[in-house]
Amino acid sequence: TGDLLLKIKAAGVNRADVLQRQGRYPPPPGASPTLGLEASGFVEQVGTEVEDWCEGDRACALLAGGGYAEHVAVPAGLCMPIPEGLSFEQAAAIPEVFATAYQTLFWLGDLQFGGRVLIHAGASGVGTAAIQLAREAGAHPIVTAGSERKLDACRALGAELAIDYKRGPFAPAVLEATDERGVDVILDFVAAPYWEQNLQCLAPEGRLILIGSLGGTRVEGFDLRVFLTKRLQVTGTTLRARSLDYKVRLVRALAAFALPRFADGRLRPIVDRVFSWAEVAKAHRYMEENRNIGKIVLAGM
Repeated sequence: TGDLLLKIKAAGVNRADVLQRQGRYPPPPGASPTLGLEASGFVEQVGTEVEDWCEGDRACALLAGGGYAEHVAVPAGLCMPIPEGLSFEQAAAIPEVFATAYQTLFWLGDLQFGGRVLIHAGASGVGTAAIQLAREAGAHPIVTAGSERKLDACRALGAELAIDYKRGPFAPAVLEATDERGVDVILDFVAAPYWEQNLQCLAPEGRLILIGSLGGTRVEGFDLRVFLTKRLQVTGTTLRARSLDYKVRLVRALAAFALPRFADGRLRPIVDRVFSWAEVAKAHRYMEENRNIGKIVLAGM
């Protein structure tokens, strides 16, 4: 077969895990019902059709489920080698969030060198990944976050402007920073409460990429005229239910761009806290409280 069997050493915790546990985000057909969308570990067995992998190799993997298990079988094309110098805990913080950030920035958002991107939830796992990827691509990241501690972390990663959304509307600061032109791409996890401001913040031919809907999904009474006058695009996306071929191509593109940069330190996975496997409930509560900067990871006892 074309799979690798991984002995899992660490797994990333994602918002999707919390939603699945609550019954609000079921796994796609055929996926493991076990939580966990990214993991790292040793290759324990290599499928007969797999090349370029050996037993004992260190790997991290993008998963449709199963990351919280002891072992997981995963198509080899969804695995990446762990760069030297990175721990299993750091590697487990890469696949889901960096793949999501890469996909939304470059494949869906078509972010170009010199472009401007507004990243909401800038201190989240995807947010911290997106800031770094945008910076490495020569773009200009602007973020929103909810505390000075998170804003400082975003600035340290390369955010050129960090806005505290709790202090008032973010749109005026974004427009001022862009000489009233706006940004080319927005990555949004909040949805309905940010809808009007997002449209204000988009430059002509701008792209709004909806990754989540933490704030709600219904927008009442908005005017479609802005889409015509500014020639805007809105794209909704989830990565988990994409086809295997799509995800393999995405992992391949991410690996080519990111692995050399992880190896030399230009990119780094941001791990906030590591919980033991026995503390998974505590890890989920920590995520629900929005206390983390970067990733929450489960690892050894």
